[in-house]
Parts: sequence; structure tokens; C-alpha cells
Amino acid sequence: MLKFMNELLHKEISYEVQGSFYTIYKTFGCSFKESIYHNALIEELKKRELIVDSQKRIDVFYNDKKVGTYIPDLVVNGAIIIEIKCKPTINKGDIKQFWHYLKGSEYKVGYLVNFGRPGGVEFERRVYDTARQPSFA
Repeated sequence: MLKFMNELLHKEISYEVQGSFYTIYKTFGCSFKESIYHNALIEELKKRELIVDSQKRIDVFYNDKKVGTYIPDLVVNGAIIIEIKCKPTINKGDIKQFWHYLKGSEYKVGYLVNFGRPGGVEFERRVYDTARQPSFA
């Protein structure tokens, strides 16, 4: 049981995703628009033989009724969502909003990545694996 608790959810995909962040930042630094990082990340993830959906529409439900649509920047291998930012730093509001996006979707793992920070790429990996309301799943 303890071994299971130490397992990283989507370990191999997560490793490739994080490596892609560093590769893109090493190439471009923090000087481009979000769309440049978005397109470069798609190419890097595909180069690593991952399946990438860009701007996939995800329905959000409340009491079994569709109340809106969430469109993450990327979905990788149908398992991980990625939100891309390009600003000096990720703030608490960005993290909170991303958490709600993850919570309101069927996905368990997500990355909020920021390519706009001087000094290195910044990212938050979040897992939402428990307490999901059935209407979201």
C-alpha cells in the first residue's frame, strides 16, 4: 500500500512534459508571446512521441447540467492538461483559477507553466484525484 502512495500519477508523461518545458525555455528564454511557446511546446511534445490536443473543448457540469466550456491550452495523451502563461510570475490568482479548471474537468493531472519569468521556466504540477463530484467526471 505504501508503494502505491509514492507512485507519481502519469509518471512517464509528466517526465516528458517537464523536460519539454525546460527545452523550450532554454531555446527561447522569456522574451516571446504565449502563442510562440504554445506552438513550440506542441512541436516538442510531438517530437517526444506524445499525443497533443490543442484548445480541446471540455464541458463543465453542475448538477448534471452543462454550465460552460473550459478550453485548456493543451491536453497531452488524453491524461494531462497544460495551461501556458507568459508573465513575470505566476500569482495566487493564476494558481487558484487553474485549480478550479482542473477540479471542473475529468483530468487528474495538470500543469500551469509560465515561460515569462526571467531566470527560468516556472511551473506548478497539480493533482486532483479525490473528492471529485460525480457530475464533473
